[in-house]
Amino acid sequence: MWNEFKKFAIRGNVIDLAVGVIIGGAFGKIVSSLVNDIIMPLVGLILGGINFSDLSWKVGKAEVKYGAFIQTVVDFLIIAFSIFLFVKLINTLYERVKKQEEVKETAPTLTKEEELLTEIRDLLKQQRETT
Repeated sequence: MWNEFKKFAIRGNVIDLAVGVIIGGAFGKIVSSLVNDIIMPLVGLILGGINFSDLSWKVGKAEVKYGAFIQTVVDFLIIAFSIFLFVKLINTLYERVKKQEEVKETAPTLTKEEELLTEIRDLLKQQRETT
């Protein structure tokens, strides 16, 4: 069982996933700061000084903090949009590299010597076919 676990943990996919989770956590903190410290104060200012994180209502002794929920939804939307743009950028770069590789594979460049040898070969083929 230990050997199976080592094989699983050492695979590239697991390590990539771990790195992604760590970077995602750090990215989430950056976006949360962007939302909490820059975007939401401006939105609150536009809406008349409303601070979304303080919005709530009481139902009996329970306090429903719908402002915190709005804040979390805005965080999610910004994170999702940022990830979408990042994935779109990566896909665009991947497609460019793929197209460049296809062009290199489909159109091999011949040296002068190779071009001349190809012409000679073609001329010899034509002479054999005509005779």
